[in-house]
Amino acid sequence: MGKEITSRSQDYSQWYIDLVKKADLAENSDVRGCMVIKPYGYSIWEKMQQALDKMFKDSGHVNAYFPLFVPKSMFEAEEKNAEGFAKECAIVTHYRLKTDPNKKGKLMVDPDAKLDEELVVRPTSEAIIWSTYKRWIQSYRDLPLLINQWANVVRWEMRTRLFLRTAEFLWQEGHTAHATQQEAIRETEQMLNVYAEFAESFMAMPVIKGKKSEGERFPGAIDTYCIEAMMQDGKALQAGTSHFLGQNFANAFDVQFTNKEGKLEKVWGTSWGVSTRLIGALIMAHSDDDGLVLPPKLAPIHVVIVPIFKNEEEMKKISVQAELIAGTLRKLGYSVKFDNRETHKPGFKFAEYELKGVPVRIAIGPRDLENGTVEVARRDTKTKQVMPIDTVAEAIPALLENIQENIYQKALAFRAFMMTPVDSYEEFKTVLDTKGGFVLAHWDGTAETEASIKEETKATIRCIPLDAKAESGACVYSGKPSTKRVLFARAY
Repeated sequence: MGKEITSRSQDYSQWYIDLVKKADLAENSDVRGCMVIKPYGYSIWEKMQQALDKMFKDSGHVNAYFPLFVPKSMFEAEEKNAEGFAKECAIVTHYRLKTDPNKKGKLMVDPDAKLDEELVVRPTSEAIIWSTYKRWIQSYRDLPLLINQWANVVRWEMRTRLFLRTAEFLWQEGHTAHATQQEAIRETEQMLNVYAEFAESFMAMPVIKGKKSEGERFPGAIDTYCIEAMMQDGKALQAGTSHFLGQNFANAFDVQFTNKEGKLEKVWGTSWGVSTRLIGALIMAHSDDDGLVLPPKLAPIHVVIVPIFKNEEEMKKISVQAELIAGTLRKLGYSVKFDNRETHKPGFKFAEYELKGVPVRIAIGPRDLENGTVEVARRDTKTKQVMPIDTVAEAIPALLENIQENIYQKALAFRAFMMTPVDSYEEFKTVLDTKGGFVLAHWDGTAETEASIKEETKATIRCIPLDAKAESGACVYSGKPSTKRVLFARAY
């Protein structure tokens, strides 16, 4: 199979694009900056959705849906949020087209159909949701309100890359309302932990939990918590965020409730989200020059069975055994594909499923039937072993668990290698330029130093790790006192 994938070490960016396209995950749309998520890519997103949705519901949240359009005045209500997203907003100004009298077969905007108020196509939904919460919340009995929505949003990005940054993307966004500050902070932290558990348990991707610096916070938030992951090119990727909004949106939309003592109070809020960017993270964290390496928990196909045959009679005998194995595994909840296409040779199929990252491949030929065995290949290590045909189905679940754990441990070891503490600015710059990865360095806590480092090195403070230990030191840039190290990196 002619995969024609650029080597990861030769050109990481092109390697990534090649993988996305060759593995049939997505392609560029005819709409500038937008993508078409193809069935195989969307099936990975569905797996992510199913896992996350269960985690949300298990923690007491329910799903709802809110409008795509936000009146401009409503969007402007929380000033910092509006300013933070202003440059990325798409705006609807008219509600109708009409035939252009000067150009046959062409349409034009109907000047008589101008909207009384322009509509923002949501880049995020805090404004429309908090304007709704004003109607829903009257009493302490209405709280907490724990709502999530699965939706699309539009952020008019100028430089796009499939999954990682597109003008329109899919995501979930949770928006919760609480009676007390402490309860809202607990919610913010709880959802950060949900995201971290998902990243590590399902994506096999180790993450660092932390708080954003003031300059990197979500517009309109008091605090932003995040999970940061390390990609194989030494760049960081923000994989999820959870925001403590304080009473900012309650103040903007006058969302009040009567407490148990009969007094009016403003509501405390949170918001949190992850997007289809996670598919990009999944690709970049684990894959190689032969294609995707998918953790079994998120793989659309867990096991593929490839028959090796010369004639119809051999195919019939192999099919009987293949269907028995597939049937047993399906009853156990695994997705199995028996590729009985006669239009493609086994070698083509082997390469195809390696490219698509299918965790386990079983090959069965006439000699295997005679010996009562099958050949089992695992995608993560590219190793093969011979197993008894009668018990192979029973052995697959443990093998898949081993593959999931091995992928995680490999990524964890890589991240540990790419974590470098430094004590001087020269060392800081050298590590970034020669090794990359996470750089643990003292910072004086000022926005000025943060901005200078970013301008000079393109590295940002990814987070202030929640588990950072108190440690006296001097800021690598200013030399001023510092009490803990923060996490710097160049990032996507």
